[in-house]
Amino acid sequence: MIRTLLRWTRNTLLTFVALVLLYQVWIFAHVLWWIDHNPTSTAFMSAGLARQQEKNPDAELRHRWVPYEKISIQLKRAIVAAEDGKFIEHEGFDVEGIEAAVKKNLKKGRLVAGGSTISQQLAKNLFLSGERSFLRKGQEAVITLMIESTWSKRRILEVYLNVIEWGNGIYGAEAAARRYYKKSAAALSRDQAAKLAAMVPNPRWYEHHRSSRAYQKRVALIKRYMGYARVPR
Repeated sequence: MIRTLLRWTRNTLLTFVALVLLYQVWIFAHVLWWIDHNPTSTAFMSAGLARQQEKNPDAELRHRWVPYEKISIQLKRAIVAAEDGKFIEHEGFDVEGIEAAVKKNLKKGRLVAGGSTISQQLAKNLFLSGERSFLRKGQEAVITLMIESTWSKRRILEVYLNVIEWGNGIYGAEAAARRYYKKSAAALSRDQAAKLAAMVPNPRWYEHHRSSRAYQKRVALIKRYMGYARVPR
């Protein structure tokens, strides 16, 4: 009886490990494919579409891919200034940011901050859910390492700008620029870029609350640091 139980436990664990490894291989295959092929959808897009279609079965996402060179340099600088000032320097993780997040989480007694870089946010957007858990953060770290080890910084920022959410059903810089300013992502001004970058942490809320004091303060802060932001050429 004990031998049977041990054998069953061992086989179950081996099966679990094999499934986890296969999942990592599946993810890495996608990461390699996307080095020079553009993602047509992401985990966040799928979740967003499902959410939209709960209210309207005919709902569709607004998303149009544009190459890196057709996105305003102002938006690139604004996003880096707002989301990851050390983007060019780090290899996927901002150690100081993580330390600050850990202290905040310990103080709160739960996972409330992640100290995420652009690379980490991209990993989450492409493959994971928006839930906060240590298990998900662990998987996010693995995917971040995959991306950073195979993609250039330019490619990381290009994909990030093309897939992140900018409001209900709005994904990517081009759709956001058309939605809020009736122009292409290439034509965005410094002020418009800062306003879009300020929406990223909570895009569905900011879509309808861009007159809030918190939003205006964030825009002003981003504009102050945009000139110092280093972005890939």
